[in-house]
Amino acid sequence: MSAIDALGKAQYVNLETFRKNGIGVRTPVWSARDGDDIVIFTEGDSYKVKRLRRDPRIRIAECGVRGALKGPWHDGTGRIVDNEAEKQSALRALHKKYGWQMTLVDWGARLKGSKKNWAVLTIRIGNDE
Repeated sequence: MSAIDALGKAQYVNLETFRKNGIGVRTPVWSARDGDDIVIFTEGDSYKVKRLRRDPRIRIAECGVRGALKGPWHDGTGRIVDNEAEKQSALRALHKKYGWQMTLVDWGARLKGSKKNWAVLTIRIGNDE
């Protein structure tokens, strides 16, 4: 199974982004496969978004809910999606994978008014085996 297939099927992935000093910060997140990319959503003002804006290098691995690794690390690049159609495609992929859980998160964010602040990230694996 290719890295993109394995990561696309994983319940959680550990996303590592890098500080200015080069130290990696790992965050377990939901993700889904959307074409040749892994997509993630997060708060637009989160530190992972700020780090990614400055440095597109990432590492990603399958993990448990608390970040314990279940698979190997894969190097890649990430970017923040600006295109609305691409954002909607990514959110559809996340809804398809997580079903009622994603619907509940979406609904809660709409009620709080925080959905408008969501950022969608796309991850491209550098050397997909």
